[in-house]
Amino acid sequence: MADFLHRIAVDEVKDRVGEVNRTFRDMAIVTGHPQLWQQAFPQAAIIADTPALDLPPPGSLDLVIHAMALHWADDPVGQIIQCARALRPDGLFIAVCPGNQTLSEARQALAEAEAEVAGGLSPRILPMGEVRDMGALLARAGLALPVADLVSQRASYRDLIHLGHDLRAMGEGNAMASRLRRPTRREVLGRAAAIYAQRFPDRDDPSRIRATFDLVFLTGWAPSDNQQKPLRPGSAKMPLADALKQIRDSE
Repeated sequence: MADFLHRIAVDEVKDRVGEVNRTFRDMAIVTGHPQLWQQAFPQAAIIADTPALDLPPPGSLDLVIHAMALHWADDPVGQIIQCARALRPDGLFIAVCPGNQTLSEARQALAEAEAEVAGGLSPRILPMGEVRDMGALLARAGLALPVADLVSQRASYRDLIHLGHDLRAMGEGNAMASRLRRPTRREVLGRAAAIYAQRFPDRDDPSRIRATFDLVFLTGWAPSDNQQKPLRPGSAKMPLADALKQIRDSE
């Protein structure tokens, strides 16, 4: 099932939405995979992941989901800002996209093989952000109460070629402007497959390879006067060490 990663993302987002004690009535989902997300959220408007998002007027929505597309955006902050503008006060924004360690094994194997066989490197796997850096995008976009968390998945594949077929079926092929414009030499792919199999075998079946997929989830709220506010620095009535000591003494 080539779309397993997107289905995991759908399930995780549904869980997060379900944990919020609120009924969302006006929703939009920004995605390049409309059918999958429409099935999960039939009441949501589906918005294509174009640079200028075709969202409703500002303040129209109480939930916007940016689904598995933020990593392809030329301006990810701009994408989040557009989503934030469409939210009513105290509306919820959720984004999910691959994180930094996604396909780290393939990245290493391809880089080493190409350097060894061809004497150089070409961009093959899209750079992806660290969860901490991606979480900072929420505040830059003006969202309140930002939270970023990570779900890491391991998948097992027959070989590097099989992994590549799955990535293309997911719509996650190499679309970088500076990518190699001619077919990769067979020697490079063969050497990369050998390096991959040697360095990153599947623990349960060493005849197969493992692949890491990180999913980063970003959650933020449109600012509202009734939201919780952080205390001012220095306003605590007790030093942290004393508070922790009280907790330990009471156990």
